[in-house]
Amino acid sequence: MSVPQYRKAAALALVAGLGLSLAACSTKSDDAKTDAGGKATITVDCQPVGAQKELLKNWNDDVIEFQRQNPDIVVKSVSVGEQCNNPPDFTARLAGGTVTDLFYGYMTDLQQVLDSGQAMDITEFADKDTVPTWDSIDPALKEVFTDGGKIYAVPVKNYSMGLVYNKVLFQQAGLDVNSPPKTWVEVRDAAKKISALGKGIAGYSEYSAGNTGGWHFTSLLYSQGGQVLTADGKKADFNNAMGKQVLQNLKDMRYGDNSMGDRQLLQWGDLLTNAGAGKVGMFIGAPDATQAIVSQFQGKFQDWAMAPLPGQDGAAKGTLGGGEGYFFTKGLSPEQVKAGLKWIAYQKLTPGKGQFDYVRAKPQNYPVGLPQPLLFANGSDAQKQELELRKTNANVDTANFAIFEATPVPIKGEPRNAQAIYAVLDAAMSGVLTNPNANIDALLKTAEGKVNQLLTAEG
Repeated sequence: MSVPQYRKAAALALVAGLGLSLAACSTKSDDAKTDAGGKATITVDCQPVGAQKELLKNWNDDVIEFQRQNPDIVVKSVSVGEQCNNPPDFTARLAGGTVTDLFYGYMTDLQQVLDSGQAMDITEFADKDTVPTWDSIDPALKEVFTDGGKIYAVPVKNYSMGLVYNKVLFQQAGLDVNSPPKTWVEVRDAAKKISALGKGIAGYSEYSAGNTGGWHFTSLLYSQGGQVLTADGKKADFNNAMGKQVLQNLKDMRYGDNSMGDRQLLQWGDLLTNAGAGKVGMFIGAPDATQAIVSQFQGKFQDWAMAPLPGQDGAAKGTLGGGEGYFFTKGLSPEQVKAGLKWIAYQKLTPGKGQFDYVRAKPQNYPVGLPQPLLFANGSDAQKQELELRKTNANVDTANFAIFEATPVPIKGEPRNAQAIYAVLDAAMSGVLTNPNANIDALLKTAEGKVNQLLTAEG
């Protein structure tokens, strides 16, 4: 996720406030495109943070092996902490010019990166020579990072949203783990029963800060059959019965039922920390949310299962899909671009290697068997290889995702200027979750005005 010009103004102010401190920690390799031995040197961000010991070791081991296989390339890894899960941090680094040669961004970041003037056109380098599985990558995912026929990033992850639920809490509340809620009415009923367990447990939990609230509002709106923007992308289209229903559902659970807990204004890590501690009955998320609960927030994978996103009175009419990729900064040499693509191919796009090294991951506290990321086109050679490896090495009960996979919901992409819009919609989400007297009509009207203003400014 990320923000174009709306959040960029705030980011520029943030950078100005930081002064020299941000510039001093620049992560570019401007001073060393090649070393004395003629090796192409690249800096790459989103190295796992220190707390993720196994993931960090895997990454470092991969760097060593990659460099052994490619002795003409040097990979310098950079950990930027929560930047990879925190859109405002990403924007600040982009505005401050401190991104790495290869920098991780969300599918919604393309316009922001282009606006920054730091995006490099990699079209002439992206092919089977540098990325052997290039022709297997889903064309729709490549298109997300393409503008005017030019490619600016390589997709490395994708997802779609569903209902993530805690089987242990379901059982304790007398709910059927094999028949999770199919409608928001059923979600509300289940949340009441789970929250009645006490012990600080929220029956249902939701985001409302750091752009994550607007992100989830969008998925909830899709479940109602709505859209954030009009078909031409020029005006807001959520101030209607469907948008009101999204907020009314949450307000009813938060204050009518008291089934969402007292602590609100949650961001990504906040909710998953609570989930890992067994304090959340349900939330909406992608399959890798369960992975994060285990690998980063000390949860137990066997406690969690997934179902399709609920609809209002029946099946959901849509759900949000998105993902991430790696951009390249302007000014890199051809050798650096090729080196970067080879690294991404090894670490992110090769069955049996990097993120797809299921043999290595199987004995670790790292779930294998999740229906994500699905980067390769159905029926392609890489897709067949990845699926076979995933099934062979699964260390989790794939039945936990059976309902989710067997009942697919139509996927809708994120809206134009997604992160800027999400920032606006955070206020509507936080409003109904922190104020029992919140006026839903007023919240949506205000958000509509701000989004329309944003779109007008964007032109």
